[in-house]
Amino acid sequence: MATEVILPQQHTARAILTIAGSDPSGGAGIQADLKTFTAIGVYGGAAITCLTAQNSLGVDSYLPVAPEFVTKQIELVLADLPVSHIKTGMLGTDEIAGAMAEALHGFPGEVICDPVLTASDGHDLFHETTENTGLHALFNIATVLTPNLPELARLTQHNLETAREALAAATSLLARYPKLRAIALTGGHIQEQAAEVEDFLILRQGQGAEIFSSKHARVNTRNTHGTGCTFASAFAAYHLLHGNDQDAFFKAVAFVETVLRQSAGLVLGKGKGPMAHHLFRGTV
Repeated sequence: MATEVILPQQHTARAILTIAGSDPSGGAGIQADLKTFTAIGVYGGAAITCLTAQNSLGVDSYLPVAPEFVTKQIELVLADLPVSHIKTGMLGTDEIAGAMAEALHGFPGEVICDPVLTASDGHDLFHETTENTGLHALFNIATVLTPNLPELARLTQHNLETAREALAAATSLLARYPKLRAIALTGGHIQEQAAEVEDFLILRQGQGAEIFSSKHARVNTRNTHGTGCTFASAFAAYHLLHGNDQDAFFKAVAFVETVLRQSAGLVLGKGKGPMAHHLFRGTV
């Protein structure tokens, strides 16, 4: 006698779309984004802005995708999947940033931008124009930014060294972009020799800002390739699940710290090793 198979009741799940560059070594970019989404338990799609030639030793070069093809990827995914959150990473060129801003104009969900401008080895990953109109257009529709200290310094054109200087610079970005609700500043580059790392969440409050922080021990590991991509993706994933900036921030910080610790002993690559998302264990 045949056994009746009872399928679970169908329901529509929300999804995240990452729009970023591809890392063939799997440590950063859309590869890290999709691994993060999967580890946390949300569905992710991916639109590619740039192909990169890189490995754990650094970035050799990159090839931007035609802006109209980036637009086509975005349009087709948004027309099909129930995307509530967009996470952006490497843009490559100001023209691509502008095309993304146009494609996402009127998008009703969250737009979480990780301003990937320079690789950790110093390789420039964004070809600027005189006015950077595309980049500014993208930030004008963003709800959250997730810069590190060097990225924040480049965006605000200030030399930033201390947490106090960084917080003032982040607050100035909130004033510049009216739709921006929060900035999650990763603190790994602030006092890089310190035994502790302090990350910050700067939330818009009226004409000012409310600041939250998370302080934790610095994980001594060579496997730090893709930490910025992973943090931004974790923030997006947890925000999808819980709908709260503070919750997403603290859980994203804990997720990155957990993955760093769980992958600290892994040997992959000859340079700055990747984070081992597949080793993630536990609920954050």
